[in-house]
Amino acid sequence: MESMTLEEVRNAVKGKILDNNNILTIKGISTDSRTISKGELYIPIKGERFDGHDFIDDAIKNGAIAYLTERQEDSSKKSIPILVENTLKAFHDLAFYYRRKFDIPLIGITGSSGKTTTKDILASVLEQKYNVLKTQGNFNNEIGLPLTLFQLERHHDIGIIEMGMNNLGEIKKLVNMVLPDVAIITNIGWTHIENLGSKENIFKAKSEILETLNNNQLALLNGDDEYLSRIKDDKFPVAFVGVYKEELDLKVEDFTLEGDSIKFVTGKGHKGLEEYRLNLPGIHNIYNSLFAIYLGKFYGLCHREIQLGLDKFKPSEMRMDIFENNKFKIINDSYNANPDSMKAALKVLKESAGNHRKVAILGDMLELGKWSEKAHYDIGKTLGQLKIDALIAIGKYGKFYLAGAIENGLSKNNGKLFSSNTEANEYLKRFLEDGDTILIKGSRGLKMEEIAAYLKERF
Repeated sequence: MESMTLEEVRNAVKGKILDNNNILTIKGISTDSRTISKGELYIPIKGERFDGHDFIDDAIKNGAIAYLTERQEDSSKKSIPILVENTLKAFHDLAFYYRRKFDIPLIGITGSSGKTTTKDILASVLEQKYNVLKTQGNFNNEIGLPLTLFQLERHHDIGIIEMGMNNLGEIKKLVNMVLPDVAIITNIGWTHIENLGSKENIFKAKSEILETLNNNQLALLNGDDEYLSRIKDDKFPVAFVGVYKEELDLKVEDFTLEGDSIKFVTGKGHKGLEEYRLNLPGIHNIYNSLFAIYLGKFYGLCHREIQLGLDKFKPSEMRMDIFENNKFKIINDSYNANPDSMKAALKVLKESAGNHRKVAILGDMLELGKWSEKAHYDIGKTLGQLKIDALIAIGKYGKFYLAGAIENGLSKNNGKLFSSNTEANEYLKRFLEDGDTILIKGSRGLKMEEIAAYLKERF
C-alpha cells in the first residue's frame, strides 16, 4: 500500500479525528489486531461472533498508529481514534477512495464456478508483459476485496479482482468499490441456489458486476451460457467467448483432451487460427483459458506470450491439483463443489484415468436447499453413465449419490457411504489399489482435503 495521511482517511470516511494530529502518515490497513504492523490503521469490523472494537487495545499494542471506531474513545491512548458511524461502510469508502488514486485498469471476475482458476490463468498470461496485482486466496468478499485494493501501488499495470457473493446486492457493493474496466462472468450455475431461490436470481446477482461499466469498458462473457448469452447493452461493449455457439468473438474451432492437458484451436474458419495448450484437464478449463486469451490480445500480447503464460500457470491449492506417486494419481479438487463443477470434475476423472480404475470420493454439495436430494441423485446418475468404477460417498446426502449411481450402472459392491472422513479413510486404506486414479471433491464444509492429505501421507 502507498501511504495516506490521516486527513485523507478522515475525508474519505467522513469521520472525526479525536486528536489534533491529522498529518500523520498511514502505512497500511488491517482488520486483524493480531497481525497488524507498526504504522498501520486498524479497522474494527463487527462480525456475527465478535466485534473488532473489543480488540482495539491489542491492535494498539501491536503497532496500530490510528484506528476507526464507532465508540467515543479516550484520545489519551497511544493511537489516534477516528470516529465514524459504521466501520464496515467506512472501510468500503476508504477502499473506494484509495482505488481512485490509481489510473490502473482493473478486471473484475465473478461467476458460479471457475472464478479463481480464470483469475489465476489470466494473471499468468498478463504477467508476461505487465506487473499484475491479483486477489490472493479467497479474499473475494466485503472484507477481503477491500484489503486487495489496498495492495495497489504505482508499479502495478493491471489488477485482477475476484468477486464472490451469497445474496443479491453483494456484488453491487463490491463493484462500486472496484469500478472495473473489464467485467468477466464465467457462468451461471447452481451455487447459492438455497439463498437466491432460482437460477434467474443467481443471474441477476452475478450481473451486478456490469452495473458500473460505460462505453469505454468491456463485459466479457461465456457465450455458451444460456443466461449470459442473452446479455445485450447499449451502455457498454459486450464480447463473448465459447466453444459451441457460432456467433462468438473468440471461438474454439477444435479441441483435444489429452489426459491431464488440453489442446485447442481458436479462430473463425481458416482465418486467424491459433493453437494453444493448457496443462490442466477438463473442457471447462478451455472456457477459463479463453477469457485469458481474449484479454491477452486485448492488452497487446502476442500468441507466444499468451502461450508462455498458459505454460507457466499452476492451479491454486485444492483446485484440480494433481498429485502422482508410484501407487496412484490423486485429483484434488476439494476446495468446493456445486452440481456444475462436480459434473466437470467427474468428466476429468474419466479423461485422466485412461485404462486405470476410476475412484470418486465425493462429499456433500451444500447450500442447495430443496434441490439437494435431486442434485445429488443427478450427480450419481452422471457418475454411473460415465462408467466410474467406484464411489465413496461422505455426508448427509451421500445416499442420493449412491442411488443415482447404482441405478445407472455402478456395481453395488463398489458404492460405499460414510458419515465422516475418518471412517472413509479407514476403508480406503484397504480398498485402494495400485494404479487407481482418485477424484476427491466436496463442499468446503466437508473438508475433503483431509482425505487427500491422509492418502498422500499413508501411501
